[in-house]
Amino acid sequence: MASLARKRMAAGALFRDGAGRPLLVDPVYKDTWDLPGGAVEAEESPHAACRREVAEELGLDRPPGRVLAVEWVPSSPERPEGVIVVYDGGVLSAADVDAFVLGDGELAGVAFTEPDEVASLVTPLLARRIAACLEAVAAGTVAVLENGSPAA
Repeated sequence: MASLARKRMAAGALFRDGAGRPLLVDPVYKDTWDLPGGAVEAEESPHAACRREVAEELGLDRPPGRVLAVEWVPSSPERPEGVIVVYDGGVLSAADVDAFVLGDGELAGVAFTEPDEVASLVTPLLARRIAACLEAVAAGTVAVLENGSPAA
């Protein structure tokens, strides 16, 4: 068992408005925007982590929907390789958005973003992941990704 790889895990949610625009969050601790979500803690499922992170960040406590994407990402100088799971957060109403309570200074803001503007706000990897998730919503499928590209 000691020789098995240890991977980090993260889970997030793709929320949309009635026009299909994805919701992005602006974390104060990084230069780019992101999807709501975060790291999966020890002995926590990705599903539970997604629900916890969304509640912490937005004050929105509801179970995530179906899986939209599962992605393997390679290691980088800052992080070990990992697995990311993105769940369908569904379509948010104006009342849902009005009820947001941004958590403890972690976010500078939130915004629904036109799909063609996402790439200007997020990392290239996340832009590919979000595009794949939007396609998965439309097609009723699950995207299986490796570093932002469909797995062969």
